[in-house]
Amino acid sequence: MSESKRLLVVYHTQSGNTGRLADAVLVGARRVTEVETRMLRAFDAGVDDLVGCDALLLGTPENFGYMSGALKDFFDRTYYPCEGLTTGLPYAVFVSAGNDGRGAVREIGRIATGYGWKQAAEPLIVRGEIAAEDLLRCEELGEAMATGVALGIY
Repeated sequence: MSESKRLLVVYHTQSGNTGRLADAVLVGARRVTEVETRMLRAFDAGVDDLVGCDALLLGTPENFGYMSGALKDFFDRTYYPCEGLTTGLPYAVFVSAGNDGRGAVREIGRIATGYGWKQAAEPLIVRGEIAAEDLLRCEELGEAMATGVALGIY
């Protein structure tokens, strides 16, 4: 029997908004039963989690035009230990933004480039209050990423 494919969702939430988005991403991803989806808060995720996944979804609030400190901490703790081990890893980003979210997306993209990851989907930025259609878009993102992993597209 082949080893199962794994999708990792790493996120941080302070007010709860990004947590709501992450929960919706997880709902969508878990529709694809051929993929094991694991969701961890950024402070709880580490090297083994990152090296052991086949795709990655990163969720953050926009803080001062940047990603959360917790997500930056995840990158700081995993970058050098994972150097060369996650090259080509497909990833996507979802952001809960009070402003426009582009700064957080830009900086995550710069770091992802350093890891050698490949962007698998357009960033999903939810600005302001979260609406039902935003949660639906998060579910679709999770399901699309998990489907890509299951089909070996990435």
